[in-house]
Amino acid sequence: MMPADKRLILNQPDTSQINPHRWVILYADYLFTYAITRLNDEELAKDLVQETFLAALEKVAQFKGNSSERTWLTAILKNKVVDVYRKNSSGLSKKSTVKEAQQQDFFDPEDGHWYEAHRPQEFGIEQDSILNKEFNQILQKCMQKLPALWLSVYTMKHVDDESTELICTQLKVSAANFWVIIHRTKLNLRACLQKNWA
Repeated sequence: MMPADKRLILNQPDTSQINPHRWVILYADYLFTYAITRLNDEELAKDLVQETFLAALEKVAQFKGNSSERTWLTAILKNKVVDVYRKNSSGLSKKSTVKEAQQQDFFDPEDGHWYEAHRPQEFGIEQDSILNKEFNQILQKCMQKLPALWLSVYTMKHVDDESTELICTQLKVSAANFWVIIHRTKLNLRACLQKNWA
């Protein structure tokens, strides 16, 4: 093994801090949670975590140490999740697959937030962790009913907090279509929650 000072002179990455043998113990649960909250598919989440470890092993020499191992592995997994979003949304018509009904405009076009008159009411679960868990299960079921493209856009925007420009680029949707998808997704989730959480 080359001394650390010699590696610095040759500008080679110091991979001595990387320990692939401990990745599963240290990061598997975290990465699985990251994937399952974005995909809502347990088997797919497990597969993506495994693929992440394999991809990281192949690229271990490229790790520059600018971030922690966990951050690096999460970035690899994030790219794999986006690939799933692309795959699920490719081939879908950019037009709505849900029957259009005449609807009032519920959102302010300037900032995308609810108009005060149409703002959803509190469900009264804010303090009860058991009810919160039940609510999250219903929310996940409602999200499963969304078309793949809608789910991908909504998750990237509101779970991953990605920029609109990045989402549009990665999923190949126009900015106008993005806002239509977000609008329709919010309406669908609201209707589903009001129907199933009473």
